[in-house]
Amino acid sequence: MESMDRSASPSPQPASSALSQAEIRTIIVGIMLAMLLAALDQTIIATALPTIGRELGDLEHLPWVVTVYLLTATAVTPLYGKFSDSHGRRVTMLIGIVVFVLGSIACALAPSMIVLILARGLQGLGGGGLIALGQTIVADLVAPKERAKYQVYFASVFMTSSLVGPVLGGFFAEHLHWSVIFWINLPLGLIALAIAFHTLKKLPRHDRPHRLDLLGALLLVAATVSLLLALSWGGLRHPWGSPPVLGLVAASGLLWLLFALRMRTAPEPLIPPGVLHNPVVRMGTLSACFGMGTYIGLTIYLPVYFEAVRGISASVSGLALIPLMVGTVAGATLSGRTMARVRHYKRLPVAGLCVAMAATAALALLGDRLPFPGIEIILGVISIGLGTLLPVSTVAIQNAVAVHQLGTATGTANFFRSLGGAFIVAIFGAIVLGGSGLGGAADFESLAGVAARSGVDLSRVFAHVFMAAAAGFALALAFLLAMEERPLRSGAAKAAEAAIAD
Repeated sequence: MESMDRSASPSPQPASSALSQAEIRTIIVGIMLAMLLAALDQTIIATALPTIGRELGDLEHLPWVVTVYLLTATAVTPLYGKFSDSHGRRVTMLIGIVVFVLGSIACALAPSMIVLILARGLQGLGGGGLIALGQTIVADLVAPKERAKYQVYFASVFMTSSLVGPVLGGFFAEHLHWSVIFWINLPLGLIALAIAFHTLKKLPRHDRPHRLDLLGALLLVAATVSLLLALSWGGLRHPWGSPPVLGLVAASGLLWLLFALRMRTAPEPLIPPGVLHNPVVRMGTLSACFGMGTYIGLTIYLPVYFEAVRGISASVSGLALIPLMVGTVAGATLSGRTMARVRHYKRLPVAGLCVAMAATAALALLGDRLPFPGIEIILGVISIGLGTLLPVSTVAIQNAVAVHQLGTATGTANFFRSLGGAFIVAIFGAIVLGGSGLGGAADFESLAGVAARSGVDLSRVFAHVFMAAAAGFALALAFLLAMEERPLRSGAAKAAEAAIAD
């Protein structure tokens, strides 16, 4: 690895010298709005899911509203990066915004759960590129040592989406209509489109020819869909040992094998094997995958818990989710600033994950006896503990590879973080639907009724979800402990404080 770093040709510095600070700030504002579209869409839908399931009369497929977005967004993220290298950031960003807005319109008009799921898949094809492209454009504009000054801007994007999203989602679903959570993307998207169209003309161009591994992306999507279908149907539509479920598992295994072969033989594979062979990249990616995946699963199923078990309204459940959403920004900011100043930068996230794991286990064991303020405190503790992992995993991964592999390594880590979210959302859905004996019940009032008639205690069902979340944090902790703690290069150390933007 050391020789690789020495032999690698230095990457060009961001070509921001031709742009004034005012022009850079204008571009930053444009990409912040584009990033806000994608970030807000991941938080605003959580508290509206129970209402969507009730009004469309389909609770069984409700997890796919989240899963399919994560799946398509994950699959296209590496493609957006290579396409922007070949055709420029501006045209790629415009394509992403247009596809996202078209998907949002289709979601708002969806007459059934199946159509909504398909529309969310289209929306993910656009949203998957917005945050990744924003990060790439910042790298084009700003050198790592200067990125700390822009931290507050990007932290504000995720803070805003974390605070406003759940509240708006619950309010729209309860007092207006759930489709408003998608219609709101239309004016925001048009503004982002106008700003990106004009401001991104000033971006420096470093176009390079690349081959897009479309076959690899198709194999990845097919393998993932097969496994997610098995998780969704097993124990609910079909017994776990039934031919349909076992067939899906076998098909997924075969497709994953073909995807692995494709990575070894493609001229420019979707995920270069050399990056994953790096032990720091591998362990850091797996730690972030389980940590962030568990967090995404909690943001989706805690509103279900609040409404079905605690009996609170959609708008109040949005407010109740705020501690879980906000604490990650606080934890990541603390960890990023600490990482730039200490030698043993793993200690804080190790402690943070231990605390998050213990707090989640306490929620599983004591949740039905805790008062509501106690649950809110626990959610804040979980969120802050997890947040300490995010900048450390990102910067450690970037620090472990040659300069010319920074983009690939970062993209791969983001890829598997999203993929982990899709898997864990499906697992949590299987626990809730299978454990409650819901079957084809149409809404969350039916969830409580069916569970009561069958003698199922929903609080115990969600205790299993929280224990699964604790296990997810435990896996994140194990992989973090296994990750080598290499000394930070000066550039990585200075970028640590800005890692929250990643």
